[in-house]
Amino acid sequence: MTLPARADAALIYIAEDEPKMAALLIDYLRAGGHATRWLADGREVVPAVRAHPPGLVLLDLMLPGRDGMAICRELRGFSEVPIIMLTARVEEADRLAGLDAGADDYICKTPFSPREVVARVNALLRRSRRQPAPDGAAAPFAIDDAGYRASLHGVALSLTPVEFRLLQAFAGAPGRVFSRDSLLRHVHDDQRAVTDRAVDSHIKNLRRKLAAVTPEREWIHSVYGVGYRFDA
Repeated sequence: MTLPARADAALIYIAEDEPKMAALLIDYLRAGGHATRWLADGREVVPAVRAHPPGLVLLDLMLPGRDGMAICRELRGFSEVPIIMLTARVEEADRLAGLDAGADDYICKTPFSPREVVARVNALLRRSRRQPAPDGAAAPFAIDDAGYRASLHGVALSLTPVEFRLLQAFAGAPGRVFSRDSLLRHVHDDQRAVTDRAVDSHIKNLRRKLAAVTPEREWIHSVYGVGYRFDA
């Protein structure tokens, strides 16, 4: 089901099998000036995104036909479309699993606020529209993947290999929230036995080196109970 909106509105796909919940989201998003398309079956989502890429996907975790986690992973294989997961699951492990699958944000249905959903949609759309061209670097950063070199505002950064990989991960997905587990997979691909808290000290050192160049700007933000977000 597609509802009309102004010509320059973002198209939001609502992958949700509960008609009342879908209708509520449609009403609020339409009032916020967005176009919507309702997808009630999980098997519809990937083909729809391939055929007509939306501005954002609201993705329920528990859909008939195919679950949201598998859908999210497949979408991330070919698309950087912003994804917000909607679910009744409130455990931290579920939130982390959703973010690790490639979701940009996670909203619990209990309690549920459609105004909050619209606010998060708008915030994520603003961030995605500010993302740079997909060259692996978030301006004003320059990142040389082959040479393991990076600079900020033209100033060379003296980074350890782990810090460089962290910056690579962040710069490749500005605005995305990374859990500690996912960051560890980026920096240690040999599956060595390390605790997820080890990433905190690397983040601290990376922040210090970035602050030496831009003391007025904080690039890496802590997201309580989840991990870290990089704002380009």
